[in-house]
Amino acid sequence: MANALPTEWRKEHLPQEVSELRSHLELLPIHLRAKMVPLCDRICHFIRLQSRLVQIAQDTVDQLQLDVKYLVFDLDITRSERDSLQQELEEQSGDY
Repeated sequence: MANALPTEWRKEHLPQEVSELRSHLELLPIHLRAKMVPLCDRICHFIRLQSRLVQIAQDTVDQLQLDVKYLVFDLDITRSERDSLQQELEEQSGDY
């Protein structure tokens, strides 16, 4: 079987049901507890990993939204400058 993952209990990051499961597992006889606790630890590890991945994805989406806002702003300014220069060129060519 895979090596047991280190137990880092951060109850504020785990669903209450998992914390309750862990508490119930502590009440089991030692031979059952020895089999179940490592599985519970792995579940907790994967829950924390999933939470971290969701947070990274959310941060990436937030950054992407900000980048799009900057690009839209830059595009609006570029169009405005283009229109202004185009109007200026038309005025200059009309003077000749």
